[in-house]
Amino acid sequence: MGPPKRNLLATAQETLIPPATLSDGQSIACVVKVEGNNLYSVALPSGKSNLVELPSRFRSTIWIKRGGFVLVDTKAFDDRNNKLDGEIINVVRDEKQWRKESYWPKEFVKKPSYPEDSDDGDSVVGKMPPTDESDTDL
Repeated sequence: MGPPKRNLLATAQETLIPPATLSDGQSIACVVKVEGNNLYSVALPSGKSNLVELPSRFRSTIWIKRGGFVLVDTKAFDDRNNKLDGEIINVVRDEKQWRKESYWPKEFVKKPSYPEDSDDGDSVVGKMPPTDESDTDL
């Protein structure tokens, strides 16, 4: 039997609201790669890559995709001697609201969905294909 629905809803609700401030050792990171077994490679704003673990309360509740953002605690595993560099403490689900916070890194600027083209004259979208001269002589 799965976990009670109230626990799932509480975890989902917790990820919607960003914290007021970040404590020492906490940072927003971008998910680069899913390593498996609830391990993720993330890129910190400094450009450093870290291996972090997803805690059990988020497993099978919140899904993280590549390019998504997470809140990472890099001080969580300082006392252990292992390959993990930190733990995911929150998942950014409402990115628009999180970006309004003062602690959002400037390195994670929002990329436009569609690249802007200044070459509108070269576009062939919505135009008929060119006709050959030999087809008009029939």
